[in-house]
Amino acid sequence: MTVIVTFAVYLLLGVVAGTMAGLFGVGGGLIIVPVLALAFEWQGVAPEVLMHLAIGTSLATIVITGASSAYGHFRKGSVDKPWFMALLPGLMLGAIAGVFVADNLSGTLLGTLFGVFVLLVALKMVMGLSPKPGSQAPGKLMMMAAGAVIGAISALFGIGGGTLTVPWLSRCGAKMTQAVGTSAACGLPIALFGALTFIVVGWGHPLLPAAATGFVMWPAFLGIVLTSVPFARLGVRLAHVLPAHILRYAFATLLTLVGLRFILG
Repeated sequence: MTVIVTFAVYLLLGVVAGTMAGLFGVGGGLIIVPVLALAFEWQGVAPEVLMHLAIGTSLATIVITGASSAYGHFRKGSVDKPWFMALLPGLMLGAIAGVFVADNLSGTLLGTLFGVFVLLVALKMVMGLSPKPGSQAPGKLMMMAAGAVIGAISALFGIGGGTLTVPWLSRCGAKMTQAVGTSAACGLPIALFGALTFIVVGWGHPLLPAAATGFVMWPAFLGIVLTSVPFARLGVRLAHVLPAHILRYAFATLLTLVGLRFILG
């Protein structure tokens, strides 16, 4: 691909990722990682670093998109500051640990694990599984431990963490608006520390493309950020037109196909 065609592809990926994130109400990572992996495969990126590069770049884009989302929720007062601060140390440490785990996995194994994770998310959506709402938040130590688990899994798979954070906060007794708002705020440190760590661990890797710094591909980052945010608004508008149950099953079907592709190669 020429430079212009490649960047146009990244812009298109941002359109797809943003629209689907707004349409299905999920963070962009579950969409961005698969489409980046496919794009990098078309470009001939070495399989050994392909998944690491897709995940690291996904986290870098979430730093920008997540900051916008978190700020919006903060202005509306839907971020529970004490819970966010209790989770924060674990989120940061967990995100760093998750990247080091990813760095020690082969590209094939990392792709397989991503596929399994996506299938589990699809199963959860189809069956409507969710923890029973609680009425009392756990102590600071338990919140920090939960933050570490959320941060590690989220950084390992290149997502903002809402898939895990919202159910956890709901179980702790948060109202849904609080859970979503606080989850949006939690996604920012996960993405920031995860992306920075992916840059550090991948620094100077001989198989990386010239436009990458560590495991972050900057043209892909720029293209996705430019188009994903405005098209997420389009997705939100579409979501208010289409029936909710159809959206849920459609997205679960999409995730199932994505998961099977990663598992079966």
